[in-house]
Amino acid sequence: MAEPTLVQIFGASATQDSTTLTITKSSLTGLTASGSNSAESLLVAILLKAQAYLTQTNFDANTDQSIYISSGFSSFTTRGTNNDPYRVDQLTINLAKPDTGSTLDPDDY
Repeated sequence: MAEPTLVQIFGASATQDSTTLTITKSSLTGLTASGSNSAESLLVAILLKAQAYLTQTNFDANTDQSIYISSGFSSFTTRGTNNDPYRVDQLTINLAKPDTGSTLDPDDY
């Protein structure tokens, strides 16, 4: 099989050139697109969109796929001076490459 494509991971309108990556907000999972989305909400939406294709099942079936994203376990914690309750959701991003070095290099994936 082939390495996953930009469209498979980020949606039909995803494009790139030598200096930019474009992902339309309407392609992102669960995001209510606005002119003021937070950076964190955009990151979460990108991860959720990527998780839909970068599954462990696809990873196991395709040796050209180097990444899979899996859901972890939700938990609860308290934060702040009032000990406000927060839900903590986990996404685990797994990166696989031939064992040629110990540094994390995006160009290896």
